[in-house]
Amino acid sequence: MILYGIPNCNTVKKAKDWLNAANLVYEFHDFKKSGVTHELLNQWCATFGWEKVVNKKGTTWKKQSLSIQEGIISQESAVQFLLHNTSAIKRPVLEVNGKALTIGFDVLEYERLFKANIE
Repeated sequence: MILYGIPNCNTVKKAKDWLNAANLVYEFHDFKKSGVTHELLNQWCATFGWEKVVNKKGTTWKKQSLSIQEGIISQESAVQFLLHNTSAIKRPVLEVNGKALTIGFDVLEYERLFKANIE
């Protein structure tokens, strides 16, 4: 299991805390240090939709010029933007056995996914 994100993100911290409390073993992949691949971003976009993968509520997005924001109109343009602005990726992304299961953190969703592990 891999948890993708950045360490100083509060939502990532909540996900890590939840996984630790549930005694689940995971690898943490830091976007800032290790980056993210074109292929991985395309997989996430195919799973969640590119509009959800781009975090438009975050500071990185809000700092972009209107022309850059308006230029993100497709999966291809979103992936190109996110390759160079990893902090604009919605986080965390949780992957199990090579498949992305969730994006963002929702306690109920994690409980549903790992019900067998927490009972």
